[in-house]
Amino acid sequence: MPARRTFLRNIAAASGILILPSFAEKSIAIRQSVAPRIRFSVIGINHGHIYGMCNAVINGGGELVAVYAKEADLLAGFVKQYPQVKVAADPREILEDQSIQLIMSSGIPVERAPLGIEVMKHGKDYLVDKPGIISLKQLAEVRKVQQQTKRIYSIMFSERHENRATVKAGELVKAGVIGKVVQTIGLGPHRMNVKSRPEWFFDKKKYGGIITDIGSHQFDQFLYFTGSTEAEIVASQVGNVHHPQYPHFEDFGDVMMKGNRGTGYIRVDWFTPDGLKTWGDGRLTILGTEGFIEIRKNIDIARNDKGNHLYLANNRETKYIDCNDVDLPFGRQFVEDIVNRTETSMPQSHVLLATELSLRAQKNARSL
Repeated sequence: MPARRTFLRNIAAASGILILPSFAEKSIAIRQSVAPRIRFSVIGINHGHIYGMCNAVINGGGELVAVYAKEADLLAGFVKQYPQVKVAADPREILEDQSIQLIMSSGIPVERAPLGIEVMKHGKDYLVDKPGIISLKQLAEVRKVQQQTKRIYSIMFSERHENRATVKAGELVKAGVIGKVVQTIGLGPHRMNVKSRPEWFFDKKKYGGIITDIGSHQFDQFLYFTGSTEAEIVASQVGNVHHPQYPHFEDFGDVMMKGNRGTGYIRVDWFTPDGLKTWGDGRLTILGTEGFIEIRKNIDIARNDKGNHLYLANNRETKYIDCNDVDLPFGRQFVEDIVNRTETSMPQSHVLLATELSLRAQKNARSL
């Protein structure tokens, strides 16, 4: 199997996507379950998260129209999953199609913001895989064009939007079951899968650094659960402590931050051991004034190999909640936002602030 396809399969597993022996062997495209309300297309499929992104929007009322990708093997796998999709010979075919309201991408990270800027200039909304922006210079240009065009520039933070236990935690926090949120602790370990990774994965100039990349999920969750609309980085550090053969790679990072409605701590790494039956034991702890919630996103280690576990303790009770049947609302909310020009799925200010925090933490991090 080509390295890129193996990479996509491994990342799809990390995203909770249905895994088959090969993406090319059988279609896993989700059938249109509701009448389409928007038409969307894809440019760039270098990361397997694009499958979860497409499925969410299709379920929410989007019709997949066209795809463009430079890599023949990645394109073949994508078309196998979505046989109805038209293959564009040039990205301009998609950018200039006035019938399309939304363009999505999981291209190489350094290319994502420039594409998003072009998408907005062409009068379309944009949904991109994380990290959606990898430098403060890119962020400044995205902010400028977004303000000028009033288009949506959204980032798919899959560790919240596609994790049912995290969605349930949001419902519980909103209902006040743990009081006022004081702090979040987000742990985002990942498995390296070195043999399946493309060259850009190891080049910081192309992926942005560990905090910019996989840390981006944690900044989103910190802002969301604390309700902070302003925040600053207290301290951050990064290092390549175990992979000297990749001098432009980082395998560890952590961050302390404070917002106007709570504090947070983040740790991300590439040290998931091969003996663990998941790509990473992702966890989130939400501390409140009247209790706490712990989410075990992908596994309850040594007890249950499935994910979506939520533990709750407050002044009234202590209990476990299996969240595997919790609804995932992001897709339909995002489609509603495109149709109605609202911000129900995620405010634009939230998207850009979460991104700015990750970029500043990365830029100012001390080197281990």
